Amino acid sequence: MKKYFALLLALSMVFALCACGQAAAPAATEAPAATEEPAATEEPAAVEEPATVEEPAAELMSYADYAAADVDAEVNIECYVQAKQSWWDNKVTVYAADEDGAYFLYDMACSEEDNEKLVPGQKIRVHGFKGEWAGEVEVMDATFEFVDGESYIAEALDVAALLGTDELAAHMNQFISVSDAVVADKGDGAAFFYNWDNSGEDGNSDLYFDLEVNGAVYTFVVRRYLTAPGSEVYEAVKNLQVGDTVDVEGFLYWYEGPQPHISSIVVK
Repeated sequence: MKKYFALLLALSMVFALCACGQAAAPAATEAPAATEEPAATEEPAAVEEPATVEEPAAELMSYADYAAADVDAEVNIECYVQAKQSWWDNKVTVYAADEDGAYFLYDMACSEEDNEKLVPGQKIRVHGFKGEWAGEVEVMDATFEFVDGESYIAEALDVAALLGTDELAAHMNQFISVSDAVVADKGDGAAFFYNWDNSGEDGNSDLYFDLEVNGAVYTFVVRRYLTAPGSEVYEAVKNLQVGDTVDVEGFLYWYEGPQPHISSIVVK
């Protein structure tokens, strides 16, 4: 009987231990899933500025290119100031040249400040259009910029032997000279006219006078915007007498034929 109770007690203890072993340990608390960081927002790609497109520089023309160009053609030249007419309303008319020929830059756009810098010998780059009026070939609607560096003043070309020939026109607008010319009668014994038809008056008119060269007579002009009333040239022509012998220099302007704008005169 005692063995029976001892056995029963042993079994009870075994069952108690089994019950304890089967009690589940509390489940391990799972760590919360890591919260994913939001993807970094990418910076927007930089917008590239459009590349600046530089206008190609206009191709410069030689004097031969200029002479061969059609009337109304666009022209780009480099030349040197030789003289200029008076500045007015942001425009100036310039007698210019290079080593091969000459140019008449008519009513070229120019500020008053820049006009002061347009001295003889100054190099400039000119853009405009080739024009023609009454035979005179010129550059119209011109603009310019100064070019630093060398200077150039043309020597006077003696054209006495070319007067009356077709070759003379090839030297249009050049600085020229004529020597030993004789003052001809302009009309009624006058040595000069105020304006071409003698309709002007002293102080506000061009002076027109005729010179006999090699047996033919040609008209020369004192342009008041180039050599103003009161200047040495203007006053000298006013004092001419028919039959005087003179040397003249000037620019071979053209109006239905040669009509040089003179810049100096010497009475012999």
